[in-house]
Amino acid sequence: MPTKPTSSTALQSDATPTGESRVALVRRARRIDRELAVTYPDARAELDFTTPLELLVATVLSAQTTDVRVNATTPAIFARYPDAAAYAGADPAEMEELFKPLGFFRAKTRSIIGLGQALVERFDGEVPARLDELVTLPGVGRKTANVVLGNAFGVPGITVDTHFGRLARRFGWTDQEDPVKVEHEVGALFPKKDWTMLSHHLVWHGRRRCHARRPACGACPVARWCPSFGIGETDPVAAAKLVKPGPRG
Repeated sequence: MPTKPTSSTALQSDATPTGESRVALVRRARRIDRELAVTYPDARAELDFTTPLELLVATVLSAQTTDVRVNATTPAIFARYPDAAAYAGADPAEMEELFKPLGFFRAKTRSIIGLGQALVERFDGEVPARLDELVTLPGVGRKTANVVLGNAFGVPGITVDTHFGRLARRFGWTDQEDPVKVEHEVGALFPKKDWTMLSHHLVWHGRRRCHARRPACGACPVARWCPSFGIGETDPVAAAKLVKPGPRG
């Protein structure tokens, strides 16, 4: 595995976490993404939605739970609250009952009601299509905002969740822990038009192969370009058993 740059080289504008040249890092990063695109041709947002508001609500509700559970719960939620005004005027007790399967239902109820009120009061009930406006909404940070921008509005954005951050560091694209710094450092390696799909590729790979505790290194399509190869199971047969082929979660 390549060594990290020394403190002296870290001050150089072209220093990289792995010590390789900037050009080599960009080429390797883009090669990995191209291979992941082939491996996961159906990669997409795994939350079910039909409108920007539905995606925004689903993404806020997905905190500390799985997409599978959110998708099982949101049909009833979307039917009960068809627009921002409905969320703004919701009865908290009724909403809490709907949110209970998702955990942290009281906090999520406060966020969603506040979200609806903010949309009605400041954006005429419509979800804004700008990052600086989205992050002013209750329960919405950069990660949620980029999910909505990229998948509901077609505005490129990098979504740094736990999977994305873990893989970006394992790939040697960044050594940052702060999500905003990860977003900026990784974004600089790729054309802006690729940011949304890049996010899907890394999240899908993190959920299916590059697990936090025991990555399936021996069944990894990008192993040859990964400086972290060997931190998980390298035997191809054993690694294949670790792959999660399809379930969302």
